[in-house]
Amino acid sequence: MRRNLAVLPSTFLAILLVILLLGALPAAAQSILPSSFGGWNVSAKGGLERTPLVFAPAPAEGSKPRTADDAWAALEEYGLASGERDSYTKGSDTLNVTLYRMKDPSGAYGEYSYLRTQDMPRADLAEHSSMSADHALVLSGNLVLDVRGRDLPKLDSDLKSLVATVARQAQTGPLPNLTDHLPRTDFIDRSDRYVLGPAALNQLFPVALGNSLGFSEGAEAELARYRVGRREVTLLIVDFPTPQTAAKKLVELQQSFHVVNVGEAKSDSKPDGNSAGLYAKRSLTLLAFVAGANSKDEASALLRQVDSGTELTWNEPTFQFTQPSIGTMIVGTIIGTGVICMFALVSGLAFGGVRLVVKRALPNKVFDRSDQLQILQLGLASKPINAQDFYGLGSTDKN
Repeated sequence: MRRNLAVLPSTFLAILLVILLLGALPAAAQSILPSSFGGWNVSAKGGLERTPLVFAPAPAEGSKPRTADDAWAALEEYGLASGERDSYTKGSDTLNVTLYRMKDPSGAYGEYSYLRTQDMPRADLAEHSSMSADHALVLSGNLVLDVRGRDLPKLDSDLKSLVATVARQAQTGPLPNLTDHLPRTDFIDRSDRYVLGPAALNQLFPVALGNSLGFSEGAEAELARYRVGRREVTLLIVDFPTPQTAAKKLVELQQSFHVVNVGEAKSDSKPDGNSAGLYAKRSLTLLAFVAGANSKDEASALLRQVDSGTELTWNEPTFQFTQPSIGTMIVGTIIGTGVICMFALVSGLAFGGVRLVVKRALPNKVFDRSDQLQILQLGLASKPINAQDFYGLGSTDKN
């Protein structure tokens, strides 16, 4: 008994140790960036630790100057869950890598478009990746990888190794498709941005619409810039849950910002002096706005190219079935029955007449041939039954 009591404390300590280790696993699992890749190793220079950090992303290029607070506000709208930042060294070269882990792939796509600048052409690091000489951005599921260094195009294989390692822990899912509704004519490359809140919208769109679009009600937006002559105009597309919501929102915006609806026949050719200079058009659940246009015709040329992609069709005309009257059904039944009886009578007479004629013309040649006729007899009488007796042939035996 004393021996069992001595074992209890050690068993309790072991169980407690296991619980503590299991509790520490989620914290360790937060680290996504690898300790090394392609010959690059984490450097402790600058006191940068291997833990998720609080940081402000570098402002992206846009129509308005942005501060770190602006970038943070946009980052929160896109749904930042956690972030990591590490420095890697390889010889005398250094790479500064920042990883954004967003709540879902849609938010990561928005953050990727927000950070991308126009001097970053498309790269082959992933399906959605951009890279300049000193800056690379990669979208992988709900993760956005931001790499800064020198001569990054020469490190293509090393960066692909890093992307492959990070992608294993990415949460995949569908991405927004609002870019499919953007016109391609006169489009300025890499100017499209996905927006999920008023903070990012006010930074990217020339007119401060704030929260008037109703992002909290499920709206999402995409904007891009276009060249019209020597000037640039900005197109904003907002998608709402229902056509009714989009129509209601357009009316509210017309009252608040004096937006000119190009779809209305009676509208001024140019906004009045108190207007924000916005032209709009609704296409089912989509609202499209143009800022920076000089006239309604100029804005209409761009807005006409925006289509919701949804088609409404009317039901094809069908023939209406009318039930006949009771008299018509009774008469039809009598006539149909008479036709069937007449067919049966004619068929019976034809069959019997042909058989009778053949038997008279060719007796015992076609029908009722004695050599092929078999009769089943019960044998109840002593006299045997002869099939020939039924046809008057009689017996050929003379005894």
